[in-house]
Amino acid sequence: MYDIVIIGGGPAGLTAALYARRAGKTAMIIEESAFGGQITWSPKVENFPTIQSISGVELADRLVEQVMALGVDLEVDRAVGVEDTDGKKVVRTAFGGEFECKAVIIATGAKPRKLGLAREDELIGNGISFCAVCDGAFYKGKTAAIVGGGNAALQEALFLADICSKVYLIHRRDNFRGEEHLAELLKGRANVELVLNSQVSEYLGEDALMGVKVTDKAGAEREIALDGVFIAVGHVPDTEQFSEMLTLDGSGYVDSDESCKTKTAGIFVAGDCRKKGVRQLTTAVADGTSAAIAACAYIDEQ
Repeated sequence: MYDIVIIGGGPAGLTAALYARRAGKTAMIIEESAFGGQITWSPKVENFPTIQSISGVELADRLVEQVMALGVDLEVDRAVGVEDTDGKKVVRTAFGGEFECKAVIIATGAKPRKLGLAREDELIGNGISFCAVCDGAFYKGKTAAIVGGGNAALQEALFLADICSKVYLIHRRDNFRGEEHLAELLKGRANVELVLNSQVSEYLGEDALMGVKVTDKAGAEREIALDGVFIAVGHVPDTEQFSEMLTLDGSGYVDSDESCKTKTAGIFVAGDCRKKGVRQLTTAVADGTSAAIAACAYIDEQ
């Protein structure tokens, strides 16, 4: 039996494991895909204290190495549920795993939001992607578009501008939600075209994406020929499988304050799946710290 099982291996989950081990607790992280989470998609991280600039992949690698050196166990699997019986928790996974523990920290983050257009699912991997850092190399010297207006969209547009012949940035408003200096950098790129007050209304192409149809606020339509499109319009929390043990808000985020406690004793939440106003790398690691300290205190009180 572990003291703490952490579901999710992003910055919040990795930080929680770090603090758990430093408190002398045994810990396991269950991660269904890539350890490091969404931060691995960022080509540059320049807003983390003491580090002027680092790639998201390198930052994630450092975190993973740090927790492994402390003896944290890592399991690649998808947690599909948690049972609370006889004073212990059992985390069940998609591959049939059952891991007993005294406390659970849910740090599952959020998944990329789709546009909800026809044939979207079948075109994912055939011209539609959610990660320019992961898939941008496939479009070197080609034409691509980013859909979105937040920091993630602006960063990915800058990344693609370095390798693509042409980049369209499609945003439904006339101004960006992302940082102003990122927007100014994009405006200075000759191969970047801003398509504002517009939304993608249709994917063009049959077996593979050939372009998009864009509709502006006045109803005017425009077709843009593309080799690929990257969607960066936010995320949806990955919490549904734990909904019976948590209180979720209308968007599916776990309703918890800075204590990271949930309605179920011994189950805590951390990171982007928690309801909060700011979702950044620094707030994720802060959550991981708070959740681990709270989980350790819960165990010690039993």
